[in-house]
Amino acid sequence: MKVTEHIKKAEGKTLFSFEILPPKKGENLQSIFSRIDPLVEFNPPFIDVTYHREEYEYRELPNGLLQKVVTRRRPGTVGICAAIQHKYKVDAVPHLICGGFDKEETENTLIDLNFLGIDNVLVLRGDAIKNEGAFCPEPNGHQYAAELLEQVANLNKGQYLHEEFPDGATDYCIGVAGYPEKHFESPNLSTDLYYLKKKVSAGADYIVTQLFYDNQKYFDFVKRCRETGITIPIIPGIKPISIKKHLTLLPNIFHMDLPQPLVLEIEKCKDNKQVYDLGIEWTTHQCKELMAFGVPVLHFYSMGRPENIRKIAQELF
Repeated sequence: MKVTEHIKKAEGKTLFSFEILPPKKGENLQSIFSRIDPLVEFNPPFIDVTYHREEYEYRELPNGLLQKVVTRRRPGTVGICAAIQHKYKVDAVPHLICGGFDKEETENTLIDLNFLGIDNVLVLRGDAIKNEGAFCPEPNGHQYAAELLEQVANLNKGQYLHEEFPDGATDYCIGVAGYPEKHFESPNLSTDLYYLKKKVSAGADYIVTQLFYDNQKYFDFVKRCRETGITIPIIPGIKPISIKKHLTLLPNIFHMDLPQPLVLEIEKCKDNKQVYDLGIEWTTHQCKELMAFGVPVLHFYSMGRPENIRKIAQELF
């Protein structure tokens, strides 16, 4: 079932969903199930599975020289999605990214996902390769998420890269990212919203936001989207703070602000256990306020650690 259909079926009730990372190369399938099992009691209608592009690393050879090696630390997104749908009977939402894919590989992946009965994709540009200053597309790949979205939308019309197959049209529900505090590469929020609206016009069905800790940022973002003419569901992305290092790590990685009251409370904590408990308390309050606002889904970024999310969900659902 499509994400938008789940939202419509809920008739205004806030749903619970979360995002997982594929296991690291060498881990078995049970390692991912152990991270999902604690959260399935809250009846997630869908689970997102991230995609991770290749990385470069240098390995020392016997002669002391370094060899540049291309590796993918978290492969298996498509297989994990199939396993989730088979084991839990829950819709899986694979992330689809520009980085690491050319257009042919993207088309083949979409065909595989369609054959597996997967109805949803979340379309993202993806990050630059580590140690590279700027994002570079694959040869014959996509530079922007809007271009990748257009390819998926074309496939929904039966328009493949080199020919048309009307009987082979897919029917993907397409999600895109939204940034309440704007994308870090955008000059301003107005420009960011302009391009977000273009994605909606090109076929995006729903929006999932970057994580945030000040609900007013989300409320203002939704208001501006609606004033711009964006009417599709806007799902808030949530991540509980759990360690003191998040004070600097999260703003650096995700390019968002932490509200000063939260910063002050974290700084008072004597250890990470206190930060962990504070993160649960803050996020629970944040989620209750979002539910009162009428958000369609609370979407949690679990990063493979479900314990604090489970404690929050127990207070909400």
